[in-house]
Amino acid sequence: MSSGQDSSPLVRPYAMTGGRTRARYQLAIEALVTTTPQGRNAGYGLMPEHQRICELCIEIKSLAEIAALMRMPLGVARVMVGDMAESGLIAVQQPGSAEGKPDLALLERVLLGLRNL
Repeated sequence: MSSGQDSSPLVRPYAMTGGRTRARYQLAIEALVTTTPQGRNAGYGLMPEHQRICELCIEIKSLAEIAALMRMPLGVARVMVGDMAESGLIAVQQPGSAEGKPDLALLERVLLGLRNL
């Protein structure tokens, strides 16, 4: 039975992404994100969620870590990070290798990071 005082309204993720459910380009869950100098200097002109992502990514974080730390669905984090990358607030490094396979060491670090949350 619900008390009616849910701290996370159901409409909020939809509103944060402007109604979009897909990012403009595909971001891997293990993509590494870091704040750019522009993102560090953006200040209070950003949405609170964008400010928080910029703060979190001063130290490199994976997309999965951002979603977990922000307590938001992965799809919402993908849309927001994609938008922020297009705006130059953050830089995204997609995983990959010469054979097109993900880097196993990177995946292990992401898994370890998620377990430590």
